[in-house]
Amino acid sequence: MSFIWPFMLALLFLIPVLILVYILMQRRRQKYALRYASLSLVKEALGRGPGWRRHIPPVIFMLALTAMIVALARPEAETLVPAAEGTIILAIDVSGSMIATDLSPNRLEAAKAAAKAFVEKQPDTVQVAVVSFSDNAFVVQPPTDDKDALLSAIHRLQWQRGTAIGRGLVASLEAIAEKTGQGGVINLNQDQTQSTNGEPQPTPMPKGQYQNAIIVLLTDGENNQWPEPVDIAQIAADRGVRVYTVGIGSEEGAIVRIQGRAIRTRLDEQTLRTIAEMTDGQYYNAQTETDLVKVYENLSTNLVLKTAKTEITAYVTGIAVLLSLVAGLLSLLWFNRLP
Repeated sequence: MSFIWPFMLALLFLIPVLILVYILMQRRRQKYALRYASLSLVKEALGRGPGWRRHIPPVIFMLALTAMIVALARPEAETLVPAAEGTIILAIDVSGSMIATDLSPNRLEAAKAAAKAFVEKQPDTVQVAVVSFSDNAFVVQPPTDDKDALLSAIHRLQWQRGTAIGRGLVASLEAIAEKTGQGGVINLNQDQTQSTNGEPQPTPMPKGQYQNAIIVLLTDGENNQWPEPVDIAQIAADRGVRVYTVGIGSEEGAIVRIQGRAIRTRLDEQTLRTIAEMTDGQYYNAQTETDLVKVYENLSTNLVLKTAKTEITAYVTGIAVLLSLVAGLLSLLWFNRLP
């Protein structure tokens, strides 16, 4: 716990002073009672009061006074609150299958339009990055709150060949690491996928704890490039990065013509579901342009919780009022009863 006005805590020195005054008053009362000659008169002077119970209301009042002084210092406590800030990586598939026209005018243009609408709705406290991937992956726009730069980066996306979902995830994780300092470069090799340049992998984050960053992976095709997406998904899970996967199209697929060749592209929902489940994200299927827009609208509320300092003066004041009422009520019940 911290305090906005910590200097007000100096008033707490009044508490031991008041306790000392109370003790002196009790001793004075006893000395006054002992002036009577007989024991019976002493008992009469002391009365049949509540005995040890007479100390309870003053103790509770002291606690209430302490709470009042703490409230004056405006205490703050760290609590989990919905994050209106964070880092979002939009990893967009730009492979040749994205020119299929089952979404108007085609999948890629529909995805770009929905991504632009998503960016425009984000508050200034959210950093967004754009990653494009086909047979390779590139960060076309590092995390930023400059919406014009983001919209321009999305507008420039053009289709390429191949689909390397794993590389798209790698580029996204490295963009997050560069922004947040959590993680590192993922060194890819054919025999083993490991993080950092030959250094041991960092200790995985405890399950249920996440970075204040997410990846939105949008793709329509089966992965046909190394590395395996599930291997990179495990690295994302170890780093506490959730991946929300968006599948465009259907399992039946669609036919696209690239350089005179007719190619059927199918949606591999199982892989996308696995990636989402491994990272504690969520999978969405967008079979129409309307579905795609709704997916992005839902993602606006899927930011992680963050630890933030919240002023709790009202709660401490409430405790002080409650203790004061209890002290007063006990005093009325125990010291003002009719004989």
